[in-house]
Amino acid sequence: MLPDPSRAQPGVELLGVGADLEPGTLLAAYRRGLFPMPTDADGPLGWWSPDPRGILPLDGLRVTASLRKSCRRYTTTVDTAFVDVVRACGDPRRPGGWITPGIVEAYAELHRLGWAHSVETRTVEGDLVGGLYGVEIGGLFAGESMFSRATDASKVALVGLVERLAAAQVPGARRRLLDVQWRTDHLATLGVVEASRRRYLRLLRDALTLPPAF
Repeated sequence: MLPDPSRAQPGVELLGVGADLEPGTLLAAYRRGLFPMPTDADGPLGWWSPDPRGILPLDGLRVTASLRKSCRRYTTTVDTAFVDVVRACGDPRRPGGWITPGIVEAYAELHRLGWAHSVETRTVEGDLVGGLYGVEIGGLFAGESMFSRATDASKVALVGLVERLAAAQVPGARRRLLDVQWRTDHLATLGVVEASRRRYLRLLRDALTLPPAF
């Protein structure tokens, strides 16, 4: 049985170890506020609930002048190269890599079932130079990872994702939730903020009642 984050001690982030990556397990985990990640490079699968949690308010994305130029230089597509994006995010040459072949396979199956999505950044010639992927359940988009092979390419994908989610937001309705797991210094420059676990779980509960944007 998956752990219940609402019963976890404040600040404790690794709540369980083990289980599988079947679609039902993954979807149940995200609905509870958990996500899977190995405990270390060669360690077992862990189930995480960061406290505080990194989230990106859809009206809080910071787009600099240089990023606007990059958005005009590239194009974005959706769900045209999901497995390629996940594999690029899991490139073993990247520091801190955690995306195993098993994770690639598990999320590819979620994508096939319509629960996982990618946003791709492409050159005008159509070359894939960046992107991101994540899981969408109702109004939750749980971002998993992103990659870049050219300046601002991953940021352009994030802009594309936020634009899609914001376009699906109904005025006066509960807010969609863009979860990025942890706030890093890099993500903070894009507008990512922190929410306590308690607040995150409230936002999650509301977001799950909304229709998906993808």
